Amino acid sequence: MWSEKEQQELDEILKKYPPERKMSAVLPALYLAQREKNWLDNDDIAAVAEALDLPITHVHSIIGFYTLFRKEPTGKYMVQVCTDLPCALRGAEDFYHRLCQRMGVGPHGGTTEDGLFTVESVVCIAACDKAPCLQINLDYYENLTDEQIDEVIDRLRAREKVSQ
Repeated sequence: MWSEKEQQELDEILKKYPPERKMSAVLPALYLAQREKNWLDNDDIAAVAEALDLPITHVHSIIGFYTLFRKEPTGKYMVQVCTDLPCALRGAEDFYHRLCQRMGVGPHGGTTEDGLFTVESVVCIAACDKAPCLQINLDYYENLTDEQIDEVIDRLRAREKVSQ
């Protein structure tokens, strides 16, 4: 499953952990496995389990716990809006629904027709005091207005047009 480059990166990750604690590298290993296509299939999960000598069920449980890991295809950009109570009190739920409407996905999120964005509501991205906030892949955007998120989305779409 690992390309030569990914195997080198995995080896570098594993060097940071004592051999008897290599299971501690599960998060960076999963992130590495997911990086190319933005989701993990069964082969990816099995490769991580094998590389770290972990039961595959253990790797599945970790994937289920963390919102950054996906077991089905998503857009290139994962847009996660926190709608937990502190954020909801600052208007996050309304913000989320307006974003879904502007992106053309259903009221419960989903992937845009062009496959570029997947929008979802999540519980806590650890920025409660800066709501409404969202995370796009690994980047945080805080204290957002509708206009600001439109600018961010437009910039990402423009970047894709340039790279095509």
